[in-house]
Amino acid sequence: MRILVIGAGALGGYFGARLLAAGRNVTFLVRPKRAEALAKSGLVVKSKLGDLHLVSPPTITTDRLNGSYDLIIVSCKAYDLDGAIESFAPAVGKNSVIIPLLNGMRHLDVLNARFGEKYVFGGQCAISAALSANGEILHMTDLNTLSFGEQSRTRSERRPEIVGALSGAGFDAELSDDILQGMWEKWVMIATIAGATCLMRASMGDIVAAGASDVVIGLLDEASAIAARQGFGPRPAYIERVRSILTTPGSPVMASMARDIERGAPTEGDHILGDLLGRVGAGEVPILLRTAYAHVKSYEARQAREHPRLHPAK
Repeated sequence: MRILVIGAGALGGYFGARLLAAGRNVTFLVRPKRAEALAKSGLVVKSKLGDLHLVSPPTITTDRLNGSYDLIIVSCKAYDLDGAIESFAPAVGKNSVIIPLLNGMRHLDVLNARFGEKYVFGGQCAISAALSANGEILHMTDLNTLSFGEQSRTRSERRPEIVGALSGAGFDAELSDDILQGMWEKWVMIATIAGATCLMRASMGDIVAAGASDVVIGLLDEASAIAARQGFGPRPAYIERVRSILTTPGSPVMASMARDIERGAPTEGDHILGDLLGRVGAGEVPILLRTAYAHVKSYEARQAREHPRLHPAK
């Protein structure tokens, strides 16, 4: 099976490296600058589950794509999705399967519209990883799960081959018969953590220490209500697990969106908070989510004014 991983950042680089080390036929679709860096220094993963240093991993740029790939793993930021689609579109053939690992749900609508739902699986990952200043991938916890499955809950002919390609590669590959439910549950959690840590500019542990756990739980309740109205209310066991994560004293958990704000970077505010608010039903007033979204949009407006080249107005 020919596997194309879009990008070689924290997520794509991590899962792609594990697959490559396990002997899978993996190629990374990257920009020329990243291709040069990987050719020079290799792909490095630092992890308590086992370090990797892959010398000269296979890379390709868009202009050199030749033929279709069986599996395409997409792990870009949501605001880069349109550009990513244009870059890998030539690699999508009649038997290709696309597994996106983005947060939220909007990307499925975009990918379905471009390629057709039968070519697009749902997907999500549970991992804490980041790209260091020198291009190394830092895997910071024991979590390294990649979940995937058909959107329609019907089993496709390509399922066994995909399961075989992703299994036994140094991470937990989980086939889901209800991937959309899992994606919605993760969206509820991510929106809650992003909303809270962006508003407070602090980690979850700091928010607990400030006695503001009720605000966090309020965000969780609002996000859960929106998901339920869409037919994907989080399951009770999941909610209990998330509530425990959100109220743990000393927790260092902080949304990547909050860290993006701290370093003056673009955010996924529209995709994580804005799109969720866009699915609000009649009579719902998610004031905490609305306030968190206004906070992020105000930051973006200021960045667009002060740094227009880095933050073009939306």
